[in-house]
Amino acid sequence: MARETADVVVVGAGAAGLMCAIEAGKRGRRVVVLEHNPRIARKILISGGGRCNFTNRHTTAENFVSGNAHFAKSALARYTPRDFIAMVERHAIPYHEKTLGQLFCDRAAGDIVAMLEAECAAAGVRIETGCAVEGIGGTKGGGFEMETSRGVLRCAALVISSGGLSIPKMGATPFGYTVARQFGVKIVECHPALVPLTFGGADRERFAGMAGVSAEVTARARAQWFREKLLFTHRGLSGPAILQASSYWRAGECVEIDLLPGVDFAAALGACRAAGALTEVRTELARYLRKRLADCWCQVAGISKAVAALSDREVTAIAAGLHVWRFQPAGTEGYEKAEVTGGGVDTGELSSKTMECRNVPGLYFIGEVVDVTGQLGGFNFQWAWASGAAAGRAL
Repeated sequence: MARETADVVVVGAGAAGLMCAIEAGKRGRRVVVLEHNPRIARKILISGGGRCNFTNRHTTAENFVSGNAHFAKSALARYTPRDFIAMVERHAIPYHEKTLGQLFCDRAAGDIVAMLEAECAAAGVRIETGCAVEGIGGTKGGGFEMETSRGVLRCAALVISSGGLSIPKMGATPFGYTVARQFGVKIVECHPALVPLTFGGADRERFAGMAGVSAEVTARARAQWFREKLLFTHRGLSGPAILQASSYWRAGECVEIDLLPGVDFAAALGACRAAGALTEVRTELARYLRKRLADCWCQVAGISKAVAALSDREVTAIAAGLHVWRFQPAGTEGYEKAEVTGGGVDTGELSSKTMECRNVPGLYFIGEVVDVTGQLGGFNFQWAWASGAAAGRAL
C-alpha cells in the first residue's frame, strides 16, 4: 500500500467496524479495514467466556446509557437482533438462549469472527491487520488522507470504530477520541463501565475472607436497579448486579443493595421469635444467605442475640440493614477490568441515522467509541451491529 485510494476506510476491525465494512461493501464501495492488532476482533473472541453473547432478543433503547437517551433508537430499529440472528442462522452457527434473552454460540466465539470474515470477503472488503494509522488529514477536494505503517491511503469517507479504553491488554487505545478532538468533535468524559467496584479500607477489613461468596441481590445506582448475582472479591464487589449498577454509579455516590430481595426478613424473625426458638440471628439468616456471609454480616453489624431476645425495634433494624445496605465504593477496578467504556463521542455531534459527523462531512464514529453504553447481556454487541450497519448503509 505505497499510495492507494479507497471509497471507505474503516479504522478498527471489531464488531462495529466489520459490520460497517460488510454493509458498505454490499453497496459496491471499495472498502479497506485497518486494524493495528495482529488479528481482528480480539474482544469478540474473549467475550461471553469465549462463547460470545452476540445479541439480546429484548434489546430496546432503554438498555443503554447515553447523554441522549433517544439517540440509539434509530439505528436499533433499523438493524434488530432478528437481523443479526438471521445472519448467524444463514451461516449455520449453533447458538442457545441463556437467560433474559441473551444469545450465545454453542461452540465458540470464533464462529462469529469466521462469519464476519466470510461476509467481508463476499462483499469485497479488504482487511489489513498489523497496520497502524500514524496521521490523518483532510484533503482539499474533500475526503481524508492517512499516513499508515504501510503507506499513504486516501478515501472519501472515514469510519472510526476503534473502540474505547477498556481492556488495554487487548490493544485498546484512545485513538478514536484523539481523532475526534483533531476534527473538533466533542467528547463526553469517559469512565470505566460494567466494572467491579472496590472497597474502602474499612469495608475491606470488614469483609476480608468473603472473596468467592455470591448472593442474589438487588443493586440500585441512581434510579436504575438490577436483580442478579453479587460476588465478593478480594478488592470489592463484582458479579452481574454490580457490573450493571457500575455503569450508572459515579464517584462519591452509594450503591444501594438488598441482600434479601423478595424476603420479608422481619416477618421471618418475628415468626421465629413467636415460636420461642433459641436460634441465633445468624442461624436464621443462613437460611437465605451463604453461612460465611451470614456469619460475617452479623459480626460486622454486631448482632449476637438469639432471635427470641430481640425487641421489635431490633427486628426492624436488622431487617432494614439487610434490605438497604448503602455501600459506598472507593472506586472501580478501572479499564483493565471494565467490559466497556462509558462516555465517548458526543451523540449531539452525530446523525442518529447515519453516524456521520454533522460538521465534518465524510467522518463517521460507530460502536463503543460513541457515548452509547449498553447494559450487560449482549446489548453492546447489538449496538455495534446496529451502528455499524447504519453507517455502512449510508456510505
